[in-house]
Amino acid sequence: MGRLRPGEGILRRKPIEHIEETEVVEGTSLDKSLGLWQLTAIGVGGIIGAGIFTLAGTVANGTAGPAVLVSFLIAGVASACAALSYAEFAGLIPKAGSAYTYGYAVLGEFAGWFIGWDLLLEYTAIVAVVAIGISGYFSFLVEEMGADLPQWMLGAPGTGTGHRVDLFAAVLCLLIAWLLNLGIRTAARFETFVVALKVLVVLLVIGVGVFHINTANYHPFFPFGLSGAFTGAATVFFAVFGYDAMSTAAEESKNAQQYMPKAIIYSLAISMVLYVAACLVLTGMQNYKDIDPESGFSTAFKSVGLDALADVIAVGAIIGILTVMFTFMLGVTRVWFSMSRDGLLPTWFAKTHPTRHVPTRVTWIVGAASAVIAGFVPIGEAAELTNIGILLAFVVVCVAVIVLRYRQPELPRTFRTPWMPFVPALGVVFSIWLITFLKWETWVRFVVWFLIGCVIYFGYSYRRSVLATRHPAD
Repeated sequence: MGRLRPGEGILRRKPIEHIEETEVVEGTSLDKSLGLWQLTAIGVGGIIGAGIFTLAGTVANGTAGPAVLVSFLIAGVASACAALSYAEFAGLIPKAGSAYTYGYAVLGEFAGWFIGWDLLLEYTAIVAVVAIGISGYFSFLVEEMGADLPQWMLGAPGTGTGHRVDLFAAVLCLLIAWLLNLGIRTAARFETFVVALKVLVVLLVIGVGVFHINTANYHPFFPFGLSGAFTGAATVFFAVFGYDAMSTAAEESKNAQQYMPKAIIYSLAISMVLYVAACLVLTGMQNYKDIDPESGFSTAFKSVGLDALADVIAVGAIIGILTVMFTFMLGVTRVWFSMSRDGLLPTWFAKTHPTRHVPTRVTWIVGAASAVIAGFVPIGEAAELTNIGILLAFVVVCVAVIVLRYRQPELPRTFRTPWMPFVPALGVVFSIWLITFLKWETWVRFVVWFLIGCVIYFGYSYRRSVLATRHPAD
C-alpha cells in the first residue's frame, strides 16, 4: 500500500484520498441513517436556543437596543464565513470529527489534536451550561405551579442558601446521554420532532407579536451607537453556531457528500431568518429599556396582556434549549470517537455498540462529566470554559480550506467555498476579533487544558496514533 502519510512527526497528515484506509479499526462502525432534513434539524437545534429566548433580550436591554437586529446580522455574516468553509470540508471529507478531522488531514496531527482536545472540554461545558439554564426555567415553572422544592437540589454550591447540587441539570445530562445511546436513528427522530416544536413556538411568537409592534419603540435605533451593535455581535455570535457540532455526524449521514454542505447552509439560513424576525418583534413590542434581560419574550407578551402565551413561550424556551444539549453532546462524543479511532486516545473509547452502532462508552462518560459540571459548578464559571475553542476551531477550518484549495485543487468537491480566499480569510479575522473579547480567566483555563493535552499527546498519542504505528519513521 506504500506510505499513506506525507510529513513526519507532529506534521504527519491523514491523506484525504486514502482516508478510508486509515480508519479500519474493528468494531468502530457507525450507522448511516441521517437524511438531509434530519441533519438540518440537528443544526437548527444547535443554533436556535438561548439566542432567541435569552440573549436577544439581554443584548437589546443593555448593549445594542433595537440594533440587536444588526448585532445578529453581523454575527450571522461572521458565522457564515466559517460555515461555508465547513460546508466545503463536509462534502470533501465525510467523516466523523468535524474540525478535528479537517485539521488533521490538512494541517497535521498536532493541529488536529490541538483542536480536538479543546473541543472535548468546550462542547462538554456547553452541554452543562445549557442544562443549568434549563434547570432555572424548570424551577421557575414548578414554583409557578405552587410546588416547594428543597433548596439543596436547586443549584450548585455557593449559588444560593442551602444549595448543594443542581439535581435537575445533572439528571438532564444523563437523560440526553441515554437518548443518544438508543441509536442515532431513534435519537435523530426525537431531535427532529422537538426542533419542529421549537420552530413552531418561534413562529407563534413572531406571528402574534407582529400585531403588537409599536414602531415608536424602534427610535432611537442605535441608542448605544454603532459600537453597541458590534459589541452585541460579539455576545450573540455564540448563538449562531451549532452547525459545527452537527458536522461531526457526517459519517452517520446516508449521503454525506451531498447532504452535509446543504444541511450546514440550510440550518444557518433558517436560524438567521428566525433570529432577525424575532428581534424585530421583541424590540417593537417593548422599549429596549423595559425588556427583561432574562426572559424577554415572556415579559413582552405579558406587557400586552397575553399572559397565557407568555407561559407557552416559557415552555418553548425549555424545549428550544434542550435541543442545543442534544447537538453538542452528539458533537463531543463524535470528536472523542474519531480521536480514539485514530489512536490519539485509547481505541477502547472508539468501540461502538454491536447493534445500535453508537459509541456507547464515550457517550456515557461525556454524560457523566457534563452532569458533574452542571450539578456542582456555578453557571458563570462553567460558561467560562466555552467559546475560545470553538473560535479557534473556526480559525483552523478557515485556514485549512485555503491551504487545501491551493495544495490539492484537483480533489473532487461537492461544494466549493465561494470567493476564495476572501470568505475564509474574513472568517479568520472575525474569529480572532471575537477572541479578543474573552476574559483573561478564559485564557488561563484554556492554557491549563492545553498543557494537559500536550502531556497526553507527547506521552501517549504521538507514539500510539494509527499513522505512527503503521508507518513508523525511518
